[in-house]
Amino acid sequence: MDLAFAHEKVVRLRNRLRAAVKGRDDVIELVLVALIADGHVLLEDYPGSGKTLLAKTLGDSIIDDQNSDEIPGFRRVQFTPDLLPSDVTGVTVFDATTSRFSFRRGPVFAYVVLADEINRTSPKVQSALLEAMAEKQVTVDNSTYPLDELFFVIATQNPLDLAGTYPLPVAQLDRFLFKIRMQNVSREAELDVLMTAKERRAGVPEELLRVARAEVVMARRLCQEGIFISPAVHEALVDVARALRADRRVLQGASTRSLVMALPALQARAMIHGRDHVAPEDVEALLVPVFGHRLELAPGVDDPQPVIRDAAVPLLERLARLSLRG
Repeated sequence: MDLAFAHEKVVRLRNRLRAAVKGRDDVIELVLVALIADGHVLLEDYPGSGKTLLAKTLGDSIIDDQNSDEIPGFRRVQFTPDLLPSDVTGVTVFDATTSRFSFRRGPVFAYVVLADEINRTSPKVQSALLEAMAEKQVTVDNSTYPLDELFFVIATQNPLDLAGTYPLPVAQLDRFLFKIRMQNVSREAELDVLMTAKERRAGVPEELLRVARAEVVMARRLCQEGIFISPAVHEALVDVARALRADRRVLQGASTRSLVMALPALQARAMIHGRDHVAPEDVEALLVPVFGHRLELAPGVDDPQPVIRDAAVPLLERLARLSLRG
């Protein structure tokens, strides 16, 4: 198997997502990049923007090839102030018929998990989910239970409704590969949503094939092994991060962990675009999704995009002059 195999599987997923979610091609691409890069996504959105449909379609597009009834393709968790960590991870229960304790899995045991309005629950519950994201395991009553290798989280938060919320601190935001700000779709896309409502209620067309869980995992490995990253790309990432840390508009810059997490994301985007090496356009496309939520900005500075662009422009120009093929 080679990169063509990985590319074909991602195209299948992309086609199914585009059939269900209209006008969100840029978001769909970033979600698929994160999936192949083994990262997680935080969507900053507004109600009715299609986030649940996007996550559910992705989960439905992945076939369980383990013949297991214990791990569903998709689970949605609505985060509320009264939610408990065990409502997410699972709980140990006593079976009176056998006089034994057994573990009842929580919704986190799924291939794709939608953590809806993650900033509406307490920091204790947030930490339980973020531990699962970081370690791919949960610990309940001193027992550790592994999550599936594919485990992928799409978390959401509403940027406008701040009453009664618990904003994620920068250290926890750092666990997400991307933060994606969803904007209103174009007029044409919104008309397409209305005109195709009946067809989309029937579900994704059967001719659009699904992808097996093992194929997604294999695509990850092929991507990381087969996409070349030039040392110049490493240098560009480090130099952008250092430029951001030195910027007066930034109180806290991007972590070294974010640079490490960026590498498989760059490889995944290159693969999706049919290349066997990371190009300057990959770096440019992913800088804001990777760095934007990791920066703590100075008072009066609200938008990280111009800050990142200013730091990156001279470095991207230098990178574009270099040959990045292996």
